[in-house]
Amino acid sequence: MKKNIAIVMGGYSSEVNISLTSGNVVYNHLDKEKFNAFRVHVLEEKWVALDDKDNEFVINKNDFSFNLNDKKITFDCVFNAIHGAPGENGMLLAYLDLIGLKYTSAPFYQMALTFNKRDTLSVVKEYGIKTAISIYLNKGDTINLETIINKVGLPCFIKPNNAGSSYGISKAHTKEEILPAIEKAYKEDSEILIESFLDGTEVSVGVIQYKGKVKVLPITEIVTENDFFDYEAKYEGKSEEITPARLTDVEQTKVEETAKKVYSVLNMSGFSRSEYILVKGEPHFLEMNTVPGLTEESILPQQAQIAGISLKELFENAIESALL
Repeated sequence: MKKNIAIVMGGYSSEVNISLTSGNVVYNHLDKEKFNAFRVHVLEEKWVALDDKDNEFVINKNDFSFNLNDKKITFDCVFNAIHGAPGENGMLLAYLDLIGLKYTSAPFYQMALTFNKRDTLSVVKEYGIKTAISIYLNKGDTINLETIINKVGLPCFIKPNNAGSSYGISKAHTKEEILPAIEKAYKEDSEILIESFLDGTEVSVGVIQYKGKVKVLPITEIVTENDFFDYEAKYEGKSEEITPARLTDVEQTKVEETAKKVYSVLNMSGFSRSEYILVKGEPHFLEMNTVPGLTEESILPQQAQIAGISLKELFENAIESALL
């Protein structure tokens, strides 16, 4: 019997369009001989399943089913392609747990933890993982620029604590640039993080569960034309992504070991893509994405293909791991 797979996409954040693109790539690459795949749009205004002609059918939130030509369709597994809320922050997965539906992500708590940059950093630091120096602010907190500069130095990064795709991130070079950057970050989130600038080589590392084992994919080096790897650099071609990264054997081993350690200490499963900066050969952990971009151009699929894993195999493996 073919399994019914819901590929959830969309979401409630600024990343909705990127997620729809990722979800459609998954849909197009899944083997239709093996799976009955349906695209499911989870949006603030509606939850709907689509047929192959893009007709919409309302999802029943009691059991995540829908009716197609008078037949009730229920799912065996949900493929999570939602960047941001509610897919990447664990909300949707907690609901799927409650109704007993399997999904291709880490459990909801791990997703919620890794979506919160501050909390992730505080966990990994306990295991000796190097990170940038950081300050955390809640909206309404008193802002003391001298204290910020004394702790993190200049330039520094100001970023929303719970947002993806580099929305709301700024690099402040001067004291005068800090307040506008804080305002910009608060537009995305009521919690923000201010971090010291790490001067080194930026790398992106995909770690996945593949055929029952934790696998570190070939490392990607990020070389950006912009001041940092921002939205434009990520999605509008203003960066060069070099895979495999130009690292020495020693650096490569260090990054791979650190990435594997972070994946295991955070109790991860499924996909992950983490960002590191190598300062004097030492990897410093920045953040982890648990629903990384899944388009043909995205970093993790590029890494998988260099490792000899096609998109079809990558997505199928995620579903098969979830169904175990």
